[in-house]
Amino acid sequence: MTATRPSVQTNPDDSLIGAIRLGNEAVFEGIFRQHYAPLCRYALPILHDTDEAEEVVQTVFLAIWECRETLLITSSLKAYLYRAVHNRCLNRLDQQKTQAAHRERAATELYADVPSPTQGIIADELNTRLQHAIGQLPEQCRRAFELSRFDELSYKEIADQLGIALKTVENQIGKALRILRTELSDYLPLLCLLAGEAIC
Repeated sequence: MTATRPSVQTNPDDSLIGAIRLGNEAVFEGIFRQHYAPLCRYALPILHDTDEAEEVVQTVFLAIWECRETLLITSSLKAYLYRAVHNRCLNRLDQQKTQAAHRERAATELYADVPSPTQGIIADELNTRLQHAIGQLPEQCRRAFELSRFDELSYKEIADQLGIALKTVENQIGKALRILRTELSDYLPLLCLLAGEAIC
């Protein structure tokens, strides 16, 4: 009696993954068009922001394309995409929490020597004004400023993370500072005590 060889499990998406590894732009674009909108809908309830959701999905596809030659996917391509988007959404939420904590601490430390209850009132007011002012910045200005001021990244690290030129980072942060100086002019002397040249 002849022994039956066990069947070898293969990934049904191997041909697509192989095409991406070889730099087949048509295949990659087809996958992007097929999964982009569903992935954005998946990310939206996690991030509660349409722009953030779209940016996360775009970043996932960009990372796949940039690392295509070493791409290793053992699950289905769909499962891989959803898992990658989910993980990046969680990372983004962590970044937002860290930035919010930095802002709150900065506002509190700014008025550390002001006697209570005045301290709490002024700190809350400044924190509100500061967060509002930062939130009103153009998207690229805001992201560059937050990465510099709150995440303490160098201009080079910001350029790498945002995928823009170093000069663009300098210009965007300079623009952000000019806008913030105008929006927070009433608080500028006190902001200077905390932030030094970062704001003033």
